Amino acid sequence: MSEENKAIIRRYLEEAWNQGRIEALDEAFAEDAVPHTAGITDLEGLKQGLARNLNAFPDIHIALDDELAVGDKVIVRFTISGTHQGEILGIPATGKEISFSGITIYRLAGGKIVEFWTQADTMGMMQQIGALPVPGQG
Repeated sequence: MSEENKAIIRRYLEEAWNQGRIEALDEAFAEDAVPHTAGITDLEGLKQGLARNLNAFPDIHIALDDELAVGDKVIVRFTISGTHQGEILGIPATGKEISFSGITIYRLAGGKIVEFWTQADTMGMMQQIGALPVPGQG
């Protein structure tokens, strides 16, 4: 089961994030999946968030740095990179390249993601596009 769950996560990340297929979320997530991440309350919110990211960073790429499967959970450490080419969180495109990391824990049941927890360095991304100051610089 662990290898099957890891394959589900790898497919979701590749198809949704790297290929920009928002419909891949319907294939990977249970309809009533529970997100534990800032600002996202359901699958529709997850789709909207992905669409915003794809618009802001059309060349977005997520790389899996580590993955571990234990029981019904898959844990991934990832790096997201891209170029800020569209508005995000009210910040117009800057053309700046970004790269930041994060960790997500996914819980799966019946071949679908039913719950997940994400912690990512979005503050670092905001600093990279110039939306927040970098301590010690300025």
